Amino acid sequence: MRILVVEDDTRVARAVKRGLEAEGYAVDVAATGEDGHWLATENDYDALVLDVMLPGMDGLELCRRLRDAGDWTPVLVLTALDDPSDEARALDGGADDFLGKPFSYVVLTARLRALLRRGADARPVELEAGDLRMDPARHRVWRGETPVELTPRQFALLEFFLRRPGEVLSKATILEHVWDFAFDGSPNIVEVYVRQLRQRIDEPFGRRALQTVRLAGYRLDEDGG
Repeated sequence: MRILVVEDDTRVARAVKRGLEAEGYAVDVAATGEDGHWLATENDYDALVLDVMLPGMDGLELCRRLRDAGDWTPVLVLTALDDPSDEARALDGGADDFLGKPFSYVVLTARLRALLRRGADARPVELEAGDLRMDPARHRVWRGETPVELTPRQFALLEFFLRRPGEVLSKATILEHVWDFAFDGSPNIVEVYVRQLRQRIDEPFGRRALQTVRLAGYRLDEDGG
């Protein structure tokens, strides 16, 4: 198994390389995002270990570029930043797993083994239904090539629909997933936001993708309407 480690801290890079080679892996090391990108596109790796804080192109951007190019090699992201949003950005950007520094090499190798067992299945970074597209990591939405501006709650509601295209979703299900458990307002709030979404993603484009299913709930047409 061949692993690419992209890490600018030479001490950490050497230690990771030594530890992985002791486990029987073949390991290449790059110190910058640009060098890592070149190696990843020129060679066939079984897994990538990417540090977030890299000079030039950071690890998250490197991961995103590979995913955008259709490269679904398993990615484990390393970071010293103690911020849950970094984990969320890494996973939304296409990473498969996340490990904070300092880390145990026993845990690192165990997580790599889990990723290698999983393989490189295609997992799109963007969500799509017809020509309606969403990039969850960048909080951007398009209908065709036209950007669509949404409020945070509208965005969350649309993301919920896009992750379940074609499914009929009841008001109760939507409330449970898009609003928090402490919400004690009227379930009719769902109708309000569905109507607002239609005004943003459907009506200006002559579409009817977001459908009402009588006595059941709502459905986002998989073909985009």
